[in-house]
Amino acid sequence: MMLVEKLSLTCDGLRTHRQLACCHCYCGIPVHNKDMLVYSHTDTEMKPLLLTGHHGEIGAMAFGKGSRPVLLCSASADYIIVWDVELCQKRVKEGKLAAGVVIGTLLGEVVHLSFCFSDERVAACSGAIVYILNSKRNEVISTLTGHLGPATSAEFCPWNKDILITTSEDRTFNVWDLRTGTVCYQSFVLSASPLLSAFFLEETRQIITGSTDGQVWSFSLKDDHKCHLVTKMDLQKMEKRHHTHQETVRHPAGGAEQSAGDNVETAKPVLKMASCNSFTVTGNEQKKDNSCLCIGSSDGLFVVDLATSELLTVLYFKDYPNLSITMARSWSISPGRNNSMVFLVTSLFTPSVALLELNLCDLEMIWTHGEVLSVFPSSPSLPESPLNAQFKKKEPSHPKKKGGTKEQPLVFHTKVKSSGYTTAPRNHMFSPKTNIQKNPSSKTAKKNTGLLLRDYPADKAAPTIPHSHLTITDKPVNCLHYSGDGKHILCGLGDSSVLLYKSSLTGNPAVFTGHDKPVSSVSWSLSRQCWLSASEDRSLRIWADGSTEPAIIMGSSSFSKPIRGARFYYLDKFLLFASGPSLYLYLYDVDTTHDDIKRYQQRSAVKLVKRFTTASSTDITALSAVNDFLSYIVLLCGSDRSIQVFDMNRSTVASQLLDAHSRSAHCISQNKGSMFSTQAPDSCNLFLTSAVTDGVKIWDLRTLRCVRRYENHVNRCHPCSSTISPCGRFIATGSEDKSAYVYDVRSSSFLHKLQKHSDTVLSVTFNPATPELLTGTLDGKLRLFQPSSGALLSHDTSAAVHSIPNMTG
Repeated sequence: MMLVEKLSLTCDGLRTHRQLACCHCYCGIPVHNKDMLVYSHTDTEMKPLLLTGHHGEIGAMAFGKGSRPVLLCSASADYIIVWDVELCQKRVKEGKLAAGVVIGTLLGEVVHLSFCFSDERVAACSGAIVYILNSKRNEVISTLTGHLGPATSAEFCPWNKDILITTSEDRTFNVWDLRTGTVCYQSFVLSASPLLSAFFLEETRQIITGSTDGQVWSFSLKDDHKCHLVTKMDLQKMEKRHHTHQETVRHPAGGAEQSAGDNVETAKPVLKMASCNSFTVTGNEQKKDNSCLCIGSSDGLFVVDLATSELLTVLYFKDYPNLSITMARSWSISPGRNNSMVFLVTSLFTPSVALLELNLCDLEMIWTHGEVLSVFPSSPSLPESPLNAQFKKKEPSHPKKKGGTKEQPLVFHTKVKSSGYTTAPRNHMFSPKTNIQKNPSSKTAKKNTGLLLRDYPADKAAPTIPHSHLTITDKPVNCLHYSGDGKHILCGLGDSSVLLYKSSLTGNPAVFTGHDKPVSSVSWSLSRQCWLSASEDRSLRIWADGSTEPAIIMGSSSFSKPIRGARFYYLDKFLLFASGPSLYLYLYDVDTTHDDIKRYQQRSAVKLVKRFTTASSTDITALSAVNDFLSYIVLLCGSDRSIQVFDMNRSTVASQLLDAHSRSAHCISQNKGSMFSTQAPDSCNLFLTSAVTDGVKIWDLRTLRCVRRYENHVNRCHPCSSTISPCGRFIATGSEDKSAYVYDVRSSSFLHKLQKHSDTVLSVTFNPATPELLTGTLDGKLRLFQPSSGALLSHDTSAAVHSIPNMTG
């Protein structure tokens, strides 16, 4: 990854802020304070074009958005002039004087210029006023006043020509309606430092703004022109996380130690922002990635993934000794040719300007990994794999009989019909039955079969309409789990009991008791013949379907800490759960038969196959594993904020990611789909993690990279769960504002907010057979949501995984 310096120029003097200009083929710098030189960076041997006409010091320059003609606007205290660069070059070649069009006079000291996307209008920031000028003639279209401090930037909206955003030293931004010249949205005070720059991200309809202290905010801009905060980022904090991760990758066994020189902190002003896209390379295909943002700061270029709020890489000036720039005062950023970007950077301490170029294909190495992980096995299990373990079958031992005739039955039936000598004589002869009613069981069976065969609808909208509301207890609903056919739901409660409901929540539930503390996890087996429950009392119980007594009880004496994430694993072959820093793999055999004499003696059995320990011996806070198909992968979240990928076939940690969240994750959920839905195989490599105060992140197992972040919901103290819908298009999560949130997996902004819950929503789960969402609250209430009648998606309903950058291939 290289920053190449194409030009190094000397400019006049040093100013606190001067906007220079560059586009895909030209760059312009002021000389002698009131003149300009325009260089071609596609042909560095070409003589620069000299433009004269200003009488005062030039404070701002900007190129137009179009490629033909190439327009350049320059501003001083006396004039604002628009130049046609190619026309001026032609006039100079003819021996004439290059001339421009004056579009504004005596508008004060202009610090920022910006063209609209049709190049018909120009926005000029002078003091606290923003002028909208006609780019063809000397005409002030409108004057925008509303900021309490000097305006620092102004940008036109790419998808709505009548929308303008301005930032100011009063630490706010305004969204203007240019048709009326009024403010349609004014932000709150975002920071203690002035806002410097703004940027529109057209693909996601978002506004990005940054301040002098390195804070970056992302707002969604709705059709009503109201802005909603999507995410907030801090360049210094992201930089520290990035360095910690890089040191861990380089020195996995050692600490992330840095020299004293590297520990010096510098300010990270957000001087300029621009989108850097179409650089993601997957296999032999090149795909656009519109979520990456280039941020020019004082010490280098920061590349940020807006979908995850994570820093992808930093290009420091100090790492390139051949550059003439060591600290930057201002940036101008533009897309270049051949999948590159060009940057015009002014030096902070010396009167110099450098034109830099970056090939975006070099950034693809960020996602390069030696071994690609997958939830699907790529080879048969090893001979020594613990997954090959089996119960030893005991051969029945019968005593051998010495000689003699073997005992043989006199009849071939277990029961012999009585001869009838002792029964009373029959008084009535045979009479036919004429009022026989048809057995409706065939219809019922046919109806049930139809339910099993019905596909999960791929075009249905998210379930948002309340259908059922049920109060079951005054204790928290800690966990919920549907059976594989979607007909029954298990509810693990804070009063140490488990309730088994029909999925419609009708009728009286079956109640299962026995735990001494709150139930922490419940799970159905794939066969639906049994299910398990685990509790904070360090015990685990397996219940056979239809029985009120547990078939297997694993007591608290075997485990030192509460059980986490108990579940069936490997097509119901094993029990898998965590306790403290240990991961346990058990064989089990459920036998519900009883001896009439020793009826209290359990015939079910369990056998410990192997006990694994995490790489850092940290306590496991959450785990996930697929039971619907064979998979070697088990995902673990640790109390040290790490995510560990455990390969059960090799009995080792295949990969580890430190500092996955700012707090330890309390929930991890894989995209497992269901027997009723069809998804692309690669989508099964997605999984979610949730952490208090750090939102929900969706990860791609193949790269172990966060691909999007969701943080519109509130989660400050309670372990609110999250889950992916069977179709893979929606994410549901609980929230502490008495709501549940539904996200489109492709967007960081929430799709629906399901309000009017009575308390914090702790648990959420989707029905695997039909589009239904069930929520459980802190005060023991259940709510069932269904999609509105006939509601279909109004947008593309293809698998969401294909729209997330770098998630297929």
